[in-house]
Amino acid sequence: MLEKTFPSPPPPSSRSKIGWWIFGAIALSLVGVAGGTVYWGRQKLEAIDRSLQGLDPDAVSTFARRGTMTILAADGSILQQTGPITHDELQIEYAPKRLIQAILAAEDRRFYEHDGIDYKAIARAARANLRARNWVEGGSTITQQLARMVFLTQDITLDRKLREARLAQRIEERFTKAEILEKYLNLVYLGAGAYGVADAAWVYFTKSVNELTLSEIALIAGLPAAPSDFSPLNSPQLAKQRRDEVLADMAEAGYISAAQARSATREPLVLDPSLPKRLQLRMPYFTTFVRQELPKYLTDEQIEKGGLIVETTLDPQWQELAQTVVRDAVATKGAMEGFGEAALAAIDPRNGEIKALIGGTDFEVSQFNRASQALRQPGSTFKGIIYSAAIAAGFSPYDVYKDTPFVIDGYQPKNFGGGYSGAMPLHDALAQSVNVIAVKLLADVGFEPTLKVAKAMGIESKLGEVYPLALGAFEVTLLEMTNAYGTLANKGKHYPATGIRRIVNTEGEVLYDAKTQAKPNQAVDPDSAAIVTWMLQQVVSSGTGRPAKLSDRPVAGKTGTSDAARDLWFIGYIPQLAVGVWLGNDNNAPTFGSSSTAAAVWHEFVSQIASQFPAEAFPELPNLQTRAIELEAKPDERNGDRDASQTSSDEGGWLNPETPGQAGDSVRVKTPDPSLEYGTPEYFERHYDLSKPEFNEPTKPEPFRNTPPTPTIPPEKLISPSESEPPPEAIDGEAIAPQRDPDR
Repeated sequence: MLEKTFPSPPPPSSRSKIGWWIFGAIALSLVGVAGGTVYWGRQKLEAIDRSLQGLDPDAVSTFARRGTMTILAADGSILQQTGPITHDELQIEYAPKRLIQAILAAEDRRFYEHDGIDYKAIARAARANLRARNWVEGGSTITQQLARMVFLTQDITLDRKLREARLAQRIEERFTKAEILEKYLNLVYLGAGAYGVADAAWVYFTKSVNELTLSEIALIAGLPAAPSDFSPLNSPQLAKQRRDEVLADMAEAGYISAAQARSATREPLVLDPSLPKRLQLRMPYFTTFVRQELPKYLTDEQIEKGGLIVETTLDPQWQELAQTVVRDAVATKGAMEGFGEAALAAIDPRNGEIKALIGGTDFEVSQFNRASQALRQPGSTFKGIIYSAAIAAGFSPYDVYKDTPFVIDGYQPKNFGGGYSGAMPLHDALAQSVNVIAVKLLADVGFEPTLKVAKAMGIESKLGEVYPLALGAFEVTLLEMTNAYGTLANKGKHYPATGIRRIVNTEGEVLYDAKTQAKPNQAVDPDSAAIVTWMLQQVVSSGTGRPAKLSDRPVAGKTGTSDAARDLWFIGYIPQLAVGVWLGNDNNAPTFGSSSTAAAVWHEFVSQIASQFPAEAFPELPNLQTRAIELEAKPDERNGDRDASQTSSDEGGWLNPETPGQAGDSVRVKTPDPSLEYGTPEYFERHYDLSKPEFNEPTKPEPFRNTPPTPTIPPEKLISPSESEPPPEAIDGEAIAPQRDPDR
């Protein structure tokens, strides 16, 4: 219970006189009027009073926000409908003292001393606004904020600020400080659908307000300033920074000691998110994702105002089917293969619309979305991006590389099983998921072009310039990877993945429309996308992704497995749909499964919905000799101990075999182009911009020559369930992705 003794306000006549004089002068400074008079301020205030005659301060005690937020599926059915109301109200006598102190330190340190207007704070804000020549600070008290919530809009205008200030004085005349503070604590919007501090305690920490730590209290107290920007669910780093500012404010105000503030700032940000109490959800993994995405399209003020109708992209039937498939996979295959969770994402690559999004097996048990929030190593699924960059840079699917022992920049990639397969064209290397060749390809293309392509295709997670990148060492989300493969399905044109088509308010005003506001980009040229798609079809038809085959149409895709089979992936697509599947454990424990299981789960889902689309062929393979090259390779000059990895197919010349769907006539080149043969001076001149004299020196011996030659591994051996993985390698002391898909 509050122990604060409220100060006696000055006599009404005195307060009114002081308010007019000071308020008029400050108003002048806010608009930068030089030579203005206090008379102007008095006249303005009288006009404001006349405009507020119809507003009753008593409305504060019965106020409830107007409007609701309704989330609709693509078919118009209601997925979720909520009112912007407080789900868990807090009585002031039960509010923790530390919580009240934190709110006051962050929002209104002189709350118990002013009459609704903090003239010192307004003067400070006026100076800041004049210096910035913009409205950067408002100086509103808690009472002014309450007046704005109940009576006014969020418009940033001088008239609104003046009306807000005058209403605050009237509220202070009508209610006690305790009543004002209680109403504020229950109405203030704190992000993630939380209205009031009790809701926020539950939404972010699954706690009551009395269970909050000092660090958690400070985090909540910092949210009113910008609830979406400072939300720990959206921006953990900004939330922590704002929390630390509030702790410093509390120490400065004398509410806590400097030592307590330092101790609390050292605490990590630990969240345990939950939905607001008494909130009913349908298809919760998707609707929760949509609510988290709203700040991308709306301002805090628009979200706080409410009355929103959010039209989404979700297909309810697909979502129900996907949830069933995911649960069945964990129930039937998880026990045998050692995984306890699964996720699935389905995207229309033609517009980026998310048609299904499953973040786990049971939302009531865990609200963590493993499709959109979990960062996991993608393993060999990332090779689809590596090869996309290479093809866009002018490499051919028939370029021949050697799968032999190889060291570059101190890193030695190894294949699953430890063996090597010798010379093979790139399309076979991708189909068989050969790790050594993927790393060599990354070295030949270079980090800069590869990372550029990855970002353009939709990879937003941080990637590093080290060679295990080729094998999926850097963590990404399932949604990112599915969207990236969708770019290939859409002929290289990338649409950002979205769950929202349109947002309108109760007045019918369109606040966001994806049709007009979502802009695609050409991530890779159409010819390159067609070539990579042709290569990825072989992964499914004869390579590691065979369990994903559909009987009536072609499928392109890629399997992936991380170190110790901790993550099992398959990302596949048809022209109208891209679907990604992830299997694994929340605690990152190894499984004893394989990515072929993920491909089988993909097939279980897609085979039941593919009939909704006409069977459509992928684009034909373009003419490889005449296609335009739009990406420049920038290979790493640290060649390492490289072997002669690219070679002609026979002694008489380099063979470009006849291929189904190739635009031009296939030709047998009697005299090969030396610049296409790996190991020749011409090749290195083309790829590395090096001079010929450097290659006149004696050739260094190939590394590991003392190792007995390893026989070529036949394709059937590569998918044998008896194979065991090589020991995990490390970069900077951290385990990296495995060196070859088990793909059993």
